[in-house]
Amino acid sequence: MDTRFRSRADGFIHDLKTLVNIDSGSDNIAGIEKVARFLAPRLEAVGLAVSLEKLGERGVPCLHAHNTAADQKADLLMLGHMDTVFPAGEAKRRPFAVAGNRATGPGVCDMKGGLLMALHVLETLHCRGLLERLSVKVCFNGDEEVGSRASRAWIQSHAAGSRRAFVFEPCRPGYRFVLKRKGGGSFRVTATGMSAHAGVEPELGANAAVEIAHQILAIQKFNQRAGEGVSANVTVIAGGTKTNIIPDAARASVDVRVARSSDIAPVKSFFSSLPDRTHVPGVSLSVSGGVSRPPMEADDRTMQLWDLFTQNAIEAGIQIGYIATGGCSDGNFASAVGTPTIDGMGLVGGNAHRSDEYVDLSCIDPQIQLIAGVCQAIARNGGGDR
Repeated sequence: MDTRFRSRADGFIHDLKTLVNIDSGSDNIAGIEKVARFLAPRLEAVGLAVSLEKLGERGVPCLHAHNTAADQKADLLMLGHMDTVFPAGEAKRRPFAVAGNRATGPGVCDMKGGLLMALHVLETLHCRGLLERLSVKVCFNGDEEVGSRASRAWIQSHAAGSRRAFVFEPCRPGYRFVLKRKGGGSFRVTATGMSAHAGVEPELGANAAVEIAHQILAIQKFNQRAGEGVSANVTVIAGGTKTNIIPDAARASVDVRVARSSDIAPVKSFFSSLPDRTHVPGVSLSVSGGVSRPPMEADDRTMQLWDLFTQNAIEAGIQIGYIATGGCSDGNFASAVGTPTIDGMGLVGGNAHRSDEYVDLSCIDPQIQLIAGVCQAIARNGGGDR
């Protein structure tokens, strides 16, 4: 281990307790802003210019920090989100707690620990005199858990102006980072028929529920033959009002995932063709939705960047690996504009979005040292692409 590295674990844990005990669900604008105001002075202290931006109709708090000139391409973009999936009062109900090497609490893994990993890496670089040799952007949004609707364009604009992106979603147990994520979206298939008395004159009706049943089977067949990396799963079904009425309306919602950008067109083609292939006379079909989040794909430049991680992992004394996952993050948006992206850079943990969510506190120092070492190598290379 690098003898110049001094443990940051105690300070990190203190900071983690502070952040976890702030309720910051996606609908809690005040709580998200409180998280931002905790982080802002620390980012300013390492020499970054900081602004709290309010995006979208709701004024979603998004924290931007940088040491780059307006016309300068950043060596590194650090992405994270300040919102969680938990409701107001959750932090009081089950506050931050430590048992052995594990810490628990709402958002401890996803991703209060990740925000602090980014912060402590920057503080480490500052202490080593390296941060001034890197041009860095930090973008922490407040609506990732609800799809980043207000912040997507903001993220992609900053990603396009950066040579590489690090996303501080949780690192998986065993120091497994994320290099590939599926893109995702949803479709809604709606059938419109004719109601009739189910006992007296059912022949006068056009059963929308039966049509939806046919479409569900068609979607399942597509799911089975679509190929590796593509899935289309019916998740919510609704139709009918009373047991003695032929339903004149029914609908099915479908979750769709794609591993490659080239998979999107065949998926769209299949769903757009459904209205032309109905089965019940008198029933019409409509389809809405689409693939709203592009896949995060690992190109040659991403793998070259990953080589830096594997080299620096040896110095940090850890073995690392990477995975592909079906879950989405803001890394999808960064990757989609052509920026090499490494995800899963946060603190090692698991069970995100659950009451038993946790982080492994023994991983704090090794993870900081690894990421700081990668940043040091980037700085030594002049910040440019390898």
